[in-house]
Amino acid sequence: MSRPLLAAVVLLVAGASAGLAQDASGPKPVPGAPATLANDLRPTFVAQEPSDLMASKMIGQSIVNGANETIGSVADIVLGPDLAVKSYVVGVGGFLGLGTKYVSVAREALQVSRVDDKTLKAVINTDKDQLRAAPEYVYLGQQPAKTDASKTEAQKSDVPAATGTTTTQPAQQ
Repeated sequence: MSRPLLAAVVLLVAGASAGLAQDASGPKPVPGAPATLANDLRPTFVAQEPSDLMASKMIGQSIVNGANETIGSVADIVLGPDLAVKSYVVGVGGFLGLGTKYVSVAREALQVSRVDDKTLKAVINTDKDQLRAAPEYVYLGQQPAKTDASKTEAQKSDVPAATGTTTTQPAQQ
């Protein structure tokens, strides 16, 4: 055998035996303990009760009236500062989301019940015409900017008249 090959075999056998010896005599790993929080920081976990309603199941829920006619659907849920349901935004009319009018109905006006484990029923004591006649619900980001009445009048007086003449205001002191 050649010398380099013999040296490689000796090193390989020595390394393997040293590795086996270390596994048998070295310290054994300690299993990790789960991370914990102090009792005052521990979160409270809650399981869903059969009477609980999920918001994700409410959005898109059809709403029927006493005559079992579908008159709209839940488009959104408005929560108050205490995170309790304040009202339901109901989409009425339209086709495939086009031309739908959104109105907000009080939480008490919509009676939600569970038909079975998977099905909810939402009933309201009104009809489509009454919902269509209700004021439209406007989300905060979609509201037109409020203007001060005095600013509006001042801006109108600075605008040139339709005849091409301009009005002048006395200098304010």
